[in-house]
Amino acid sequence: MRFFHLSDLHIGKQLHYYNLRENQRAILREIVEAVEKYRPDGMLIAGDIFDKSAPSGEAYTIFDEFLTNLWGCAAPPAVFLIAGNHDSAQRLSYAKNFLARHRIHIAAFPPQSEEEQVEKIVLQDEWGPVNVYLLPFTKPGHVKYLFSPEAAVSYDEAVGALLERLEMDKRERNVLVSHQFYVSGRQRPETCESEQAYISVGGIDWVDVSRVADFDYVALGHLHGAQWIGSPHIRYCGTPLKYSVSEAGQKKSITMVTLGKKGEEAAIETIPLKALQEVRREKGELAEILERAEEMSPEERKAFVSITLTDEEEVFHPREQLEEYFPFILEIRVENSRTRAVFSEEQESLGAFDVMEAFRRFYQELQGLPMNKEEEKILLDVIEKVKEGEE
Repeated sequence: MRFFHLSDLHIGKQLHYYNLRENQRAILREIVEAVEKYRPDGMLIAGDIFDKSAPSGEAYTIFDEFLTNLWGCAAPPAVFLIAGNHDSAQRLSYAKNFLARHRIHIAAFPPQSEEEQVEKIVLQDEWGPVNVYLLPFTKPGHVKYLFSPEAAVSYDEAVGALLERLEMDKRERNVLVSHQFYVSGRQRPETCESEQAYISVGGIDWVDVSRVADFDYVALGHLHGAQWIGSPHIRYCGTPLKYSVSEAGQKKSITMVTLGKKGEEAAIETIPLKALQEVRREKGELAEILERAEEMSPEERKAFVSITLTDEEEVFHPREQLEEYFPFILEIRVENSRTRAVFSEEQESLGAFDVMEAFRRFYQELQGLPMNKEEEKILLDVIEKVKEGEE
C-alpha cells in the first residue's frame, strides 16, 4: 500500500510581507500531478493545514481547490488529515462526517473522554488491513481526565497515555499520523530558526519516539525540514514550500511510503517539489552581488531573497540598486566590522545580567508589559529551587 506523506501546508501564510497565494496554489497543483503519476492509495497530511487558527476566506478557497482537484484524479487517494498547533480544531472539523463519505478523514480533536479512542480508519490491500490512526496535536490539558487532578502532566505523558490505551493489533500493519515535537533520547531533530525560538519558549513540549515504536510507519508534522528521528520509519516530511530564510538550503519534497506485508521494512522515497519562487540568500559586497545578478536567469532573480551586505564603507541607496534585479527582497542586512562590534557589546551586556534580570527582559519583550510582584516571587522561588538542586 502506497501513501503520500505531507504536512505543514500553512495555507494563508505570508513570507515577510509577501502573499504566497500563487506559490501555494502552484505547489498544491504539483502535488496533484504527482498523485496522477504515482497513484497513492492514501494521503497523510500531518497537521498545520492552515497558518492561522482563523483562516481567511482565500485560504479556505485554496484548500477547497486542492481537495477538489484530488477528487478529480483518475484514482483519487483516501485523505487522512489531522489538526496541528496552528489549526483551529473547531473550524477544521467542519463537515467532517460529510467529507468522510468522500474518503476525506479529519481528526481535529484528541479523544475527549475515557470512552473515546484515537480515531482509526482501516484500508485493505492484498496483504490484509492497514490501520491508520489519527492523533491531532495534543496538549496535556486536553487529556487531564486521564490523570489525577493534582498531577503535573508533560506532553510526553499526555501523548503516551493516549497511545497506551490503543487496542492495536500488532500482527497487522499500523500507521500513525501525529503532529508533535518528537525526540529520541538525547537526539533532537534539526530545527529552523523560528522553530528553535518556539521550542525554547515551551521547553517541555517533547515526546519520546519510544511512544510510537510499535507502528510500522509514523507520519509526523510540526517541523519544516524533512528528516527521520530515532528510526527511518518515524519521519517528518517537512513543508512543501520554504516558509523562512532559515529554510533556504532545504530541498522540499513529498515523502512517498510503500508498505509491503507485515514485517517488511517500509520503502521510503522522496518526490522533489519545484517552487514557483525559491527562497535564497545572497551575501557579499554590493558590487559583487550586482555583478552576480547580471548573470542570473529571470527565474533566479524572481526568488525571495535575503541579502547580507559586507561593505565596510556606507553604500549609496543599496535597496534601489538591488531592486533593479531582485523584485522580491525579504530583508537587507549589513554585516561588517562595525555591526560585529555592536553585536559583541550587546552580547557582553547580556552576559552581565543575572538570571532574574534576563527573564524580566524576556518577559517584557514577549508579553509587552513588565512582570508584577506576584510573578517575580514565583520566578524567584523557581530559581532558588534550581540552585538548591545544583548544590
